[in-house]
Amino acid sequence: MSDEAVILEARALERRFREGSLDVAVLKGVDLEVRRNDQLAIVGASGSGKSTLLHLLGGLDLPTGGQVSVHGQDWSRLSDAKRGTLRNQYLGFVYQFHHLLPEFTALENVAMPLMIRGDATRSAMAEAAAWLERVDLSERVGHKPSELSGGERQRVATARAMVTRPQVILADEPTGNLDRDRAQRVFTLLQEMNRETGTALILVTHDPALAARMDRTLTLVDGALVES
Repeated sequence: MSDEAVILEARALERRFREGSLDVAVLKGVDLEVRRNDQLAIVGASGSGKSTLLHLLGGLDLPTGGQVSVHGQDWSRLSDAKRGTLRNQYLGFVYQFHHLLPEFTALENVAMPLMIRGDATRSAMAEAAAWLERVDLSERVGHKPSELSGGERQRVATARAMVTRPQVILADEPTGNLDRDRAQRVFTLLQEMNRETGTALILVTHDPALAARMDRTLTLVDGALVES
């Protein structure tokens, strides 16, 4: 691990889910530090809590115990608005399902995070167009998600995650619905972003071949992370 300052940190992280008499402890004291340039794969059995962990790291869910902080700021102590601002500033997300806004074009979807943070529309659109060119979709910028193939939609989602040049990308099975060639392209883009800009990459995957190409692999076992 590098000597860079910690960007994202989990300490004694716990997450329980309660419904009636049912009480399930999914995460039981997870510790993790993420620094610039890191490449981490998180693997584990289905239902082990990998996606739950990623949601907690990204401030999309709050822990039952312990804490997650981004640049020293504890997600749990922040308002919804402040969490949204920090996510936009520091983090990028890529999911197995693209979560594109159906009423907007590919260009508008990619530009959206920049416009949300206050960038001028013209500059946001220009930056979005550059990233869509990077993912080989220059000819599809005006198409809406319903007019794109599954692989194209996922590449748009990848461009959207990268357009703010985040310090950490959280990727939850980003290639799970793609064929091998398209999966390879998306994964290569994520690694290129890591190498070229120092953006840390945290990848949740069931694919041992992808995990093996990351610098470190952590396995979620019985609610805790174990170095593989």
